[in-house]
Amino acid sequence: MYKNVEIMNLTEKQQEIIDEFSVYEDWMDKYEYIIDLGKDLPEIDEALKTPERLIDGCQSKVWLESEFIDGKMKYTADSDAIIAKGIVALLIRVLNNEKPEDIAVCDLHFINEIGLQEHLSPTRANGLLSMVKRMKLNALKAVSQK
Repeated sequence: MYKNVEIMNLTEKQQEIIDEFSVYEDWMDKYEYIIDLGKDLPEIDEALKTPERLIDGCQSKVWLESEFIDGKMKYTADSDAIIAKGIVALLIRVLNNEKPEDIAVCDLHFINEIGLQEHLSPTRANGLLSMVKRMKLNALKAVSQK
């Protein structure tokens, strides 16, 4: 389905997502694809579903675990809602295994290019922004701990 994302840079990962979404004309098909992406997200340990990992601002519960390993950020997540789980899966696909300095300053232009934010309800769009904010904040914390 997609290339080895470990060797792709942030721009290439985003372009791959834009290309994948371009094959769908209808937003119902795009939602189905987002749901499928969420189903492919590896499950996280139940012990990681703690209040401090919950992302504030999301309509549903979204837990995000961030680790700084070998100079790169590693993200895992889960949600109790299928759309939110697919959205966080997209973000992880782009930001996982990247340097925290790059994550902190990257422009996630794919979100607008695929029309994601404009096709979400206001509460889900707020949740998306909260996910991005938390992932970038965790990257900034890793930079400060170097």
